[in-house]
This record gives sequence, C-alpha cells and structure tokens, in this order.
Amino acid sequence: MCADTPADTSPDYKATLNLPKTDFPMRAGLPKREPDWLARWDAIGIYDRLREKEGRTPFTLHDGPPYANGHLHIGHGLNKTIKDMIVRSRQMMGFDARYIPGWDCHGLPIEWKIEEKYRAKGRDKDAVDVVEFRRECREFAAGWVDIQRDEFKRLGITGNWADPYLTMDYHAEAVIAAEFQKFLMNGTLYQGSKPVMWSPVEKTALAEAEVEYHDRQVDAIWVKFPVVNATSAAYDAELDIAHEEGTVEEREAANAANARREAQLRAATVVIWTTTPWTIPQNRAICFGPEISYGLYEVTDTPDECWAAKGDTYLLADALAGQVMEAARLEDGMFTRLRGVQPEELREVTCAHPLRGAEGAAGEWDFDVPLLPGDHVTDDAGTGFVHTAPSHGDDDFAIGRAHGLPMTYNVLDDSSYRADLPFFAGEQIIRPNGKPGGANKAVIAKLVDTGALLARSRITISDAHSWRSKAPVIRLNRPQWFAAIDKPVGDGQDTYGKTIRQRALTSIDELVEWTPKRGRNRLHAMIEQRPDWVLSRQRAWGVPMTCFVKAGAKLDDSDFLLRDPAVNARIIDAFEQEGADAWYADGAKARFIGDAANPDDYEQVFDILDVWFDSGSTHAFVLRDRPDGTEDGIADVYMEGTDQHRGWFHSSLLQACGTIGRAPYRAVVTHGFTLDEKGIKMSKSLGNTIVPDEVVKQYGADILRLWVAQTDYTADQRIGPEILKGVADSYRRLRNTMRFLLGSLPDDVPALPDELPELERLILHRLHEIDGQVRAAYTAYDFQRVWRTVFDFATLDLSAFYFDVRKDALYCDAADSPRRVACEAVLGEIYQRLVTWLAPILVFTMEEVWLERFPEDGSSVHLQDLPDAPADWADTALAERTHTMRAARRVVLGALEEARRDKTIGSSLEAAPVVHLSGKFADTIRDPDLFADLCITSHVTLTTDPAPGDAFTLDDVPGVAVVFARAQGGKCARCWKVLPDVGTHRHDGVCGRCDSALG
Repeated sequence: MCADTPADTSPDYKATLNLPKTDFPMRAGLPKREPDWLARWDAIGIYDRLREKEGRTPFTLHDGPPYANGHLHIGHGLNKTIKDMIVRSRQMMGFDARYIPGWDCHGLPIEWKIEEKYRAKGRDKDAVDVVEFRRECREFAAGWVDIQRDEFKRLGITGNWADPYLTMDYHAEAVIAAEFQKFLMNGTLYQGSKPVMWSPVEKTALAEAEVEYHDRQVDAIWVKFPVVNATSAAYDAELDIAHEEGTVEEREAANAANARREAQLRAATVVIWTTTPWTIPQNRAICFGPEISYGLYEVTDTPDECWAAKGDTYLLADALAGQVMEAARLEDGMFTRLRGVQPEELREVTCAHPLRGAEGAAGEWDFDVPLLPGDHVTDDAGTGFVHTAPSHGDDDFAIGRAHGLPMTYNVLDDSSYRADLPFFAGEQIIRPNGKPGGANKAVIAKLVDTGALLARSRITISDAHSWRSKAPVIRLNRPQWFAAIDKPVGDGQDTYGKTIRQRALTSIDELVEWTPKRGRNRLHAMIEQRPDWVLSRQRAWGVPMTCFVKAGAKLDDSDFLLRDPAVNARIIDAFEQEGADAWYADGAKARFIGDAANPDDYEQVFDILDVWFDSGSTHAFVLRDRPDGTEDGIADVYMEGTDQHRGWFHSSLLQACGTIGRAPYRAVVTHGFTLDEKGIKMSKSLGNTIVPDEVVKQYGADILRLWVAQTDYTADQRIGPEILKGVADSYRRLRNTMRFLLGSLPDDVPALPDELPELERLILHRLHEIDGQVRAAYTAYDFQRVWRTVFDFATLDLSAFYFDVRKDALYCDAADSPRRVACEAVLGEIYQRLVTWLAPILVFTMEEVWLERFPEDGSSVHLQDLPDAPADWADTALAERTHTMRAARRVVLGALEEARRDKTIGSSLEAAPVVHLSGKFADTIRDPDLFADLCITSHVTLTTDPAPGDAFTLDDVPGVAVVFARAQGGKCARCWKVLPDVGTHRHDGVCGRCDSALG
C-alpha cells in the first residue's frame, strides 16, 4: 500500500453473511466414487426393501435376455439404462416395479465358441460325447453371465441380480420343453421339407432374426432354355374372323399363319437370369408374369466372342430385351423383334432343361420344364422369366407346391452336391471358411460347354449372411419342424382368433401400446407376410425337441407323432431334476415312452429348438412361474432394440399366441441403433466403437446414463468423444445448480408459511407444473423430455433466475426475515423434487445429493417416491404475470450488459434504470422494489411516459424501453447495494436492511 493511500476502515461484514455452505464438491469424481454407492446399495438391500412396500400395484418390465458370450457393447448400455429408467421411474411413481434380469444361454454362438476351442486343439467335435459337449457350453455361458452381471451393475442398473433367470436353468429348460409340447398337442406342430435359411458353415437352419445382409460380388448368368413344345392357343382377331366367316383361302391362310406362330415358338429359346448359378441343376420350371409384355427377338448379326448365334430367337420381356442383348454383346441393329407373345401362348410352352441330353448326364435332366404364371415375376430386372427351383426359394416352393413340381435333394448340409450328381458331384457352394466354393464355376463351365449360356457378368448384390459366422447363407430344403401359423389351434382359446396369425394380429392392434407408434406397423407387416415358423435347429446346445415320430410313417399320417400326456409329463419331470441333458442319456427313449407304446416303433427327435423359441417362452417361466412374476403371466412392457421386431418381440408373440392365445406384453418400447459421431455404424475394423466400460472409467456411469436420457432413443443415436464432452458439460451445469441448492438449505428446513412472496409462489407453481410434465413423460417412456424439462427448470428458472434473484435475500436478510424463511422453505420443496425427478436418470449423483442431507444408515433417494405437488400451488395467472415481468427483465439486463461493455458500471447493483412501460407491461409491472429485485439492481424507476429515442429496446419485447441511470447513495459494505440511506444507521457503512440483520 502506498504511503498516501488512505486505509480502508470499513468493517468486514463477510462473516455475517449467510453464504452457501456445503461439502458437495463441484468435481464429481464419479469413476472413483460410484463403486462405493453400489456397495452401499448392496449392503442396505434397496431392491428387496422396495419389494416390502405394501399396497402397490405391480409393474413388470420383462427383460429381453442378452446373449451370454462377451463383454457389453454400447447397445447393451443403452438398452439396460432405458430399462432401468423405466423401472425406477415407475417405482417412484408409486408402483411395485419389478425387474428380473435374464440371459439367453443356449444356441449356436456359444456352441461355436466351444467348437473353435476344439479346432484349435485338433479335436473333432463329433467325437465328443454330447453331454460332455453340452457341459462345456453350460460352463462357458455361466462364466459370461457372471461377467456381464457385474458390468450391468456397474452402470447402476437395479434389479433382482441375486436371482436372475437363465434359459439354461433346469426349470427353464423344463418349461421350454413343456411349451413346445403344447404345440405338439394342439396340432400346430408338423414336419415338412421346404426351403429354409441354411448356414453351410454352421450346418443349421437359421431364423430371419439370425440373418443380416451384406454386399458381395456374385456371378450373374443369362441361361437359354430351348423350347420343346408350343401349341398356340391365341389368335389375332383377324384370324378368328377368318376361321368363322372367311373363305377357304382365308381359312387356309389363317392356319398357315398360326402354324408359323407355333413354329416360331418351337424354334425359340426362353432366357432366364439368375445370380445363383448353383441352383440351375435343381431347376424344375420357369415363371412368367401374366401382366408383362413379351416378344420374340431374332438375332440378325453377331460380333466376335459372342455366345449368341445369327438366327437365334429369344423369348424376352419387352422392357428388358435391350438390356439382355447388351449383356450378350449384341448392339442395336443386330437383333429385331419378330412379334409379341401373349400369356395364353406362354402357358402352352414347355422347355428343356439346359443340361438335358448332355453327354454323361445319365438322363439326370431329361425332363420337361413348364412355363407357369407367377405373380412374383416383374420386368424390373433380368429377362422377365424367373428360373424356378422349388428346393431353394420361397416363391419357387409355393409355385412348386401349387403345380405339383418335385423337390430336389442335390445339395447336402455342407452345401456340397450329392456324390452321384453328374458333372458337379462334391462341389461346394460355400466352403467351411465361408468363402465361395467351386459350385458356381462348375455349373457355369458346363453351361458354356453345352451351349446354354448366353451371357455372364460379375455384379454386387445385398446377400444374406449369418450374423454369427458372417458367412453367406443359402436357401435349402431340409426336413424341418414347423409351427403352422394359419392352422386352427386346438386349444379352445379363440377370444383373439383361431390361428396363431389371427391372434398375433389382433394382439398387435387391440392389446398392445407401441412406443414409438411405428413399431406397430413394422411388426404387423412382418406377421401378415411371414411363413410358418421354423422351430428346429440341427445343433447340440439347446433344449431338444422333446417328441417321438413313428418309424417308417409318412409325414401326413395321423399317428406320425406320439402325442401322450403321460410321456410329456415324464419328460418334464426329468428335465426339472436333471435338466435337458436327460434327453441324451442312455435309455432315454424307453424311459420316457414307458408303457405308452413300444419304444422300438418310434424314433427320438434330436433336433434342438430355435433359441428364439427359448427366449420367446421366457414369459412362462419368469412372468407366470416366479413369485415375483405377474398374476396373469403378462408383462406390462417389453423394451428392446428395433431389430427385435423380427427377433424377441416377434418370437414371443408367436410363441404366446400358440400357448396362451395372446401377446405376452401390454406395451412394447423400442430403441434405435447406436452410431458414431458421424452417423456411421460402429465397427471394430473402423476403430469407431465406444465401449461402456471405457466411458465409465473416464466419466462415470452417470454420464453414460445422461447421454441416454438426452437422446431420442426411438431413432438411431450418435455417440463419440465430442458428444460425451457435451453431455459432461450439461452435467456440470446441473451439478452447479445442486451445489448452490445444498449450500443454501438450512439444516432444518422451515415449513411453508401461509403467506408467501410472489416469487416463491411462482416457483411453487412451476414445481406443480413440472411435476405433471415429468410424470407424464416418465409414463410415456420419454426420458429425453424428462431431462429437458428438469434441466431447463434447473438452469433457467432456478440458476439463471430464482437463485440469482434470491441470493441477496439468502445472504443478507436476517435469519428470521419472512422473505428468507419463505425462500428456504421453497428451496426445501425444490430439493425434494429435483433429487427424486432425476433419481431414475442420474442414479449415483442424486444419491450423493440425497446423502448430503440425509446421511443416516439405510437412507437412500431410491427408497423415496416422487412427492406430490399440491393442487393449490398452481397459479396460472401469476405465471402469466411473471412471464411478462421476465420478458421486461430481459430488456433491463440487456441495457445493463451494454453499460458493462462501456465500462459505465461493473455490477448491476450500481444501476437504477428508468423503465418505460406500455400496454400489458404497464398493467403488470407496478412494484418497483419487486422489479428491482428481479433485475438485481439497487433501484428501478417505473414510468408510463414515452421513451426517448435512444432508450434500449429489444425487438421481440415491444412495450419496454430502458434508460440507464446510476444508483444514488452509498454502497452498502455488506450487501453492496447502492442506496441513499447507507451510512445513516448504527452499524457503519450499511443499509437499513443490513443494519437490522446485524442486530
């Protein structure tokens, strides 16, 4: 201090201020602190204590089981966090919200892992005892269940973790088998041979949900099928007239013309196009479109290196003829259209198989190939004719069944041709490593050799792949077990329909609420169009199809299947005690059949059930059978990703409609997929994956949960480092609000006084208003709306307005001043609601906020309900007035900010602006002291006089203009307001209010 600087002799009143006091840190330290709260929750048994609350309506979210075979990915984190928010919010709204986590433990992915281990050691899986193999699968799944359970708990997910459900538990396996037996007994189970999605690498049928589509290059070929018979049934109108009314010469001319037409057809070749050359040996027909325009095209010239010959005549769709000729290297001028061909003519055409008569074929393909009408044929691509192999496609199979075409069995389980098939024996379509085999090349080479190939090319198509092995799959006919979805179910439960399809569609439309609504349309379309359900898989790790078939019986024999309740009961009893391994024990067939029939007359089925049947049956052994299930076996909500419309939502619906006659859920909520920050699908090869464990280690689980709450989960979401930084910033802003709130609350919060200042009444109104909005949003599973509503209230209504305005009263008013007491009482109400509104989202942080005030043993915010907001808090008129005042306040704050920029003032308390009001503002703003408090100025002057031209205004707030003026008087040494009475009281350098507070 310089010698000539006068000493500041003003008293230091800082110690007399009621400044915020709290141990709540601004830096959260979530990664280190969250595990302590988890341990605390385990110690006090929160989930079990919530179940002890009596008189509550149960609410059950049934968990779609994740697969027990790897660490969690970000999709798991999103999925389980949404479920947790649903369960916690329903609990805090007064329900008994139950959540039983579960795991899908059977199936090919686990089996595949064990086989990989065998292959690495040079062991043959088929040489291992099946029970021993299944034991290894069980141990593998159990290990991952434990790992994933810990990873889910680390995310703050509540639930009955001590007693989850596992599809490989003995009771679960028994119930799955019993549910299958209901299909056996109600007449919907049948065995058939039809094309299914087949994985040559995994050697099993796949469900649609197990298939994904990827681009790959394939061979496209144009193949010639020579016409061997054509009887024209169509005449031009002129020919009809000539036959009926013409002269002998005219009739002879008409006959000659018709003969020429027939001769043209007999000399023609039907051209087909396919991207699966390997299916050509299985061709049995060609389909045409009855509404498509066709023509005969003659080749008039050819270039070098062309498989077409001058004089060849091709039958093609007119819309595609040019493309076909271009593929065959025929330019304009090298072909001509001879005439059109009518559908009636096509129906009479028969072709030869392109391999017919090939030397060495031993008559394998010496059969006729008819032309058949098909509604699936279009002229968008190809030739207008569709090569039809009933063994390898759904449309093909339907056409074959309708016209009595034979099925072929040329392709074996490993996608190799049968050993005695001429030319192609042993060639594989897909090799064991998932790469293309030699089948396509062999077929193309033979077609070239026989002169049947017109053109070929390499193109890229979107093709079906197994989502497990990532290898291509094929359509292949194999004897499989199916559930008929259009056959009347013989169980008498016809309330919602007689067939599984009818029941499913009725459930979708009448019994289920959909979030988002478009989920209904997606599943409805799938159920409308789907074929029968393929139940069987040719693997070892799963629940076996517990049935017996009569040896030597035909599939359509009435006694093909053994249907005996006593046999079924023996199987289920054994599974309850020993698990499904009992099916594979020595003597199992005789043990289970018992005296119901001669065991030698029956064969035991060793296919296993599709794992989607396993997970689709979980409603029975979780919702129906567990004491913490539901009274009627129906879940209040299923919640999974949108891919489960073809997965778990779908299979659960079909399974339940076959056994209980309706959907097993009352509501379905779906979320989208998680993408990186650029909107690209996450991939390890791209290096753009986000792993929950990494987010938790860097930020804490609450930041991941907040990311979930901030997103519109019903669509695809994006996540990445920059997005997470933004989430963390929002979190810090909220934490700052909570810190001020905690620091400003007294240990003993006063009750709400009967008389409250207008500002406090406004906040109570907002609490009432937001309480309704939060409850409605939680009920609608709209967590983004919950977060946005509460966050905006906390940062805009509280931090930027109420707290900012009331700091002066909290810091400087006397402890017993009515204004301060009212504020503290309202702060208590704010606290109770903020901490509970956000507890389902920020489970750790709100627990921390709660324990700052209620640190007693056994205390937890998660044992609380959302407090009610009394109806008499609502004051719409006050809210409208305050909205008007806050609009005017923005104009004043703008004028003050301009004064700060000009260095005219430093603090807003140095100002006493003149506020010119008109219209609704003049009618509403009449108390200058209240308005000065709102604007955080020492004084304001309100006037209805016209504003000078240089007054500060905002375009969006007409009716308010501000003229800056400095406050007059001295600066209070305690509250820093500039007031005329400073220095005139008992305590030096203070205003009257502060002098009174100092006593």
